[in-house]
Amino acid sequence: MRRTTFLLVLLSPLAAADFDLLIVNGRLVDGMGNPWFRGDLGVRAGRIAAMGNLAGKTADRTLNVDGRIVAPGFIDVHTHIEGDVEKLPAAANFVLDGVTTMVTGNCGGSVTAVAEWFERLTKLDLGANVATLIGHNAVRRAVMGDANRDATPEELDRMRALIDQAMRDGAAGFSTGLIYIPGTYSNTAEVVSLAAAAARHGGVYASHMRDEGEHVLQAIEEAVRVGRENAMRVQLSHFKIDNRKLWGASEKSLALVEKHRAEGVDVVVDQYPYDRSSTNLGITLPSWALADGQEKILQRLNDPLAKAKIKDDMASMLDQKGLKDYSYAIVASFPPDRSYDGKTISEINRLKGRESTVSAEIETILEMMAAGRAQMVYHSMGQDDVDRIMRYPWTAVASDGGIQEMGVGVPHPRSYGTNARVLARAVRERKLLTLEDAIRRMTSLPARTFGLRDRGVLLEGAAADLVIFDPEKVEDKATFAEPHQYSAGFQWVIVNGVITAEESRLTGGRGGKVLRHAVE
Repeated sequence: MRRTTFLLVLLSPLAAADFDLLIVNGRLVDGMGNPWFRGDLGVRAGRIAAMGNLAGKTADRTLNVDGRIVAPGFIDVHTHIEGDVEKLPAAANFVLDGVTTMVTGNCGGSVTAVAEWFERLTKLDLGANVATLIGHNAVRRAVMGDANRDATPEELDRMRALIDQAMRDGAAGFSTGLIYIPGTYSNTAEVVSLAAAAARHGGVYASHMRDEGEHVLQAIEEAVRVGRENAMRVQLSHFKIDNRKLWGASEKSLALVEKHRAEGVDVVVDQYPYDRSSTNLGITLPSWALADGQEKILQRLNDPLAKAKIKDDMASMLDQKGLKDYSYAIVASFPPDRSYDGKTISEINRLKGRESTVSAEIETILEMMAAGRAQMVYHSMGQDDVDRIMRYPWTAVASDGGIQEMGVGVPHPRSYGTNARVLARAVRERKLLTLEDAIRRMTSLPARTFGLRDRGVLLEGAAADLVIFDPEKVEDKATFAEPHQYSAGFQWVIVNGVITAEESRLTGGRGGKVLRHAVE
């Protein structure tokens, strides 16, 4: 009997640890705006398994975070990562800014074959989770090219079929970029009709609106109409006033958003915390000049009458924005001539030996358009509007950034420092927001809008996407002059239970997943 008992003791397995990861002595911020509370958090199998006083519990690894903030990982619902995530799947600039989920396919630009793209991503070691929208511009281009005309009934059917399939394959919703070709050539009825294909599956409508300056109120009305007629959530992307003549108008634009919310339309906004935007150089041209592809654009530039009309329209567009020249436009990336990177159009114009006139600067722009399109940074917003929009309770934090290759070009610093900038400047220094409310805007607010039901909150059973930081030390390092700098102060970033960053450096561990929207 004694021998049998002895053998059973020798053969019994060692007791398993309670958790894979145990975080102790933290200040937990739940992501829903509630005050922080002291406690521990246990992770098992990529999920939050327990919270509270976990004294005496065991884990494969324990982190004593010494009173630092433990929050849900940040969800950036406005990114542009197609083509770059395949090359740089670690997404270092996002992860080191506390981002654990990236939503791409914004501004109407996306992959169209969502299932195939998701399949390719599953074969990568992703540093952060990836979800996507299905983009209007991508779908319209696939069916109609860059045609400047209304869609036919048959073309609408084909576009709806593409959107329906993308939603069935896991897209989170439908996006538009109504300032860009070819979406800018569509009418409101087309957008409403196409959005319905996403609404049937519970998708969100995310819109880079048709105007963010002189006609911003009409643009809001159009976006709200899409949501109202399809009973779908509406996200107004990178909400701003980008016309110097209208600085201060955010008071009216936010009041209109709030009016529609009071009427029962689920409309919210997102914002990056900078007074400069970033997009392509083509937006300085009238949209009609960009129709039907690069070959047609070149034909117009080589036609004296068409070119004269383009130049006249560009000068009028500049005046409408309250600008005297193109010194507000800075080249972020111009592959045909990297010496342009970081310089304004006015500076490049002078380097070419031209007079400092609007006409000459327009010539410089048109030469660049002929040589190859540039990514730009535009200083067109006022800080008072930025602050007012930030204080609006239904404003989510989102970068409008992309995955960056360190040292290449002079990109907008938002790709590196959006969340750190909010926490360091808006919360700690200027006290525009409380810490808990800022985190809510980075977590549960975007999660609920985009249907990420098990993320953005600290709750038992939720995905273990976590960020741990000292609110007194978090800092955005990226500047417009020197943007290629990672944020500081995010000591740990955990993605689906995998420690992806530690002491503000990547660990090599990658827990990112493809997030497929559940079809309703």
